[in-house]
Amino acid sequence: MSQKPTDQQEATIVSQDDFLIESHVASAMAAAHWHNHLELNLLLNGRMTYLFNGRQEHVEANRLVLFWAAIPHQTIDVSANAVLICIYLPLADFLSLPVDRGARRRVMQGAFLSEPCESLTDARISERWVQEWDQSDPARRELVMEEVRLRIRRLILDTSGEKELSPHRLKSLSSGPAIRHVEVLTELINRHYAEPLTVPQLVNLAAMHPTTANKAFRQVLGISVNEYLIRYRIARAIQLLADTEEPILSIAYGCGFGSSSRFYEVFRKRTGNTPRAFRRSFNLRPSKKEDVLGSKE
Repeated sequence: MSQKPTDQQEATIVSQDDFLIESHVASAMAAAHWHNHLELNLLLNGRMTYLFNGRQEHVEANRLVLFWAAIPHQTIDVSANAVLICIYLPLADFLSLPVDRGARRRVMQGAFLSEPCESLTDARISERWVQEWDQSDPARRELVMEEVRLRIRRLILDTSGEKELSPHRLKSLSSGPAIRHVEVLTELINRHYAEPLTVPQLVNLAAMHPTTANKAFRQVLGISVNEYLIRYRIARAIQLLADTEEPILSIAYGCGFGSSSRFYEVFRKRTGNTPRAFRRSFNLRPSKKEDVLGSKE
């Protein structure tokens, strides 16, 4: 069985945006974390509960689950000796998958997809993936990645009710300039979200016209560049609220919001809670340096 990556190894993997598959005995996490992959999980036995985007998501054995791991997530409850297989697919690879735009948009908006039926076949195949990945044979690793991409496509179909697209439509979605534009822009957002960066400044960095950038985003993700930027900033803020006692005002500015009032307005609209109430939901005591923003309840 592969060993669970150490924090340092995981940080390296995340920074390199590599594909990875590994298996470990699951345990409750001390804090929420995030990384810019699509994460495919298969629990081989027992039960597990994630705190994902402020919601509890229950994971059952032998049912694949898929979610965008850039949204803060934390294992908060897991049965003893539960073996978990984790597959990390880089965002760029997910964007290139020939799946329905609406289904892709659901995942990027925070859907937690779970296979409707238990599958022992998935368990056998996933264990084989782990073994072949550990062999470090380039040809077999490439085959594993291809099989994972196909399985993700099937999972999306199984959970969305969408019909498979025509071969021509699949090809048009998985290649072309729109995908490349989105890859460039999402990478820039990942790097610069904490800065007071506007969409015009962002597309200028990418050497794109604003119309081209938004058209590409809507075609691939179903949302505008500005909407993606806001969601990414909110995802980072959620992680900091859950994982630290950093003052809320500092989080607001540190996640690229130009004012405390703007952060408060956007956060409440997107989560249904004030930042302070959201932090309390994680059973964290308010920071001693809590700013005025936290009192707006």
